[in-house]
Amino acid sequence: MTISTILFDLDGTLTDPFEGITRSIQHAVEKMGGQAPDTEDLRWCIGPPLWDSFKVLLGTEDKAELDRAVAYYRERYTVTGLFENSLIEGIPELLTALRKSGMVLHVCTSKPHSYAGRIVEHFGLSEFFGKVYGSELDGTRSAKAELIAHILGEENIASSETVMVGDRKHDLVGANANDVAGIGVLWGYGSREELAAEHPVLIAETPGDIAAHFGVR
Repeated sequence: MTISTILFDLDGTLTDPFEGITRSIQHAVEKMGGQAPDTEDLRWCIGPPLWDSFKVLLGTEDKAELDRAVAYYRERYTVTGLFENSLIEGIPELLTALRKSGMVLHVCTSKPHSYAGRIVEHFGLSEFFGKVYGSELDGTRSAKAELIAHILGEENIASSETVMVGDRKHDLVGANANDVAGIGVLWGYGSREELAAEHPVLIAETPGDIAAHFGVR
C-alpha cells in the first residue's frame, strides 16, 4: 500500500534541543538536592520520556519524587529552555518536498503537545503539519507505542500507510509495536547500532536521504 502519512519525532529529528533540555535537567537535579552531571553526560536523556530519565538520574521509582523533578525541570524549561534549540539543516526543504508530493505530516513527540506546538510554531514549521501530537502534562501517552496508536486512531489511517521518523530507538520500537514502518536518522541522539537493532526500512544520514527514499525533491 502507498505511504500517505509520515510521523516526525521532534527532539533530535526536526530540531536540536541539546542546550535547553540538558540545562533544565541539571536545574531539576540540583533542586532535588543532587549533583548535576555535565551536560555532555546527559545526551542519553534526549528522546526518552522525562520520568524514565529521572528514574535513572535520581535512583528512584517513587512517582511523587519523579513528578517533583519533572516540575522543577519545567520550571526552567518553559521559560528559557524551550527556545534553547536550533532547527536541523535541511528539514524545511524535506518537509516542503514531502508536502508538495501530497504526503500528510504530523509531529509525534514524547514532549507535551503544548510545548511541542510552541516549538514548531517558533521555527515556522506549522504550515507543514496537520497536527502536533504529544504527551499530556501528566505523562500520559509519553511512550511512543501508545502515542502512535492514538494517532492512527485519531487520524483513521492504516499502519501500512504510515511511516515514523525518529532519531532514537523509542521511535522505532513504537513504530514496530503498531506495525508501522520506521526510519531512523543519524543527525540526532541515537547511534547507528541503536537504530539498526529495531530494523528500520531506512537509516538516513541526512534529510536528503529521506527525500530520496520517497522519490521527492
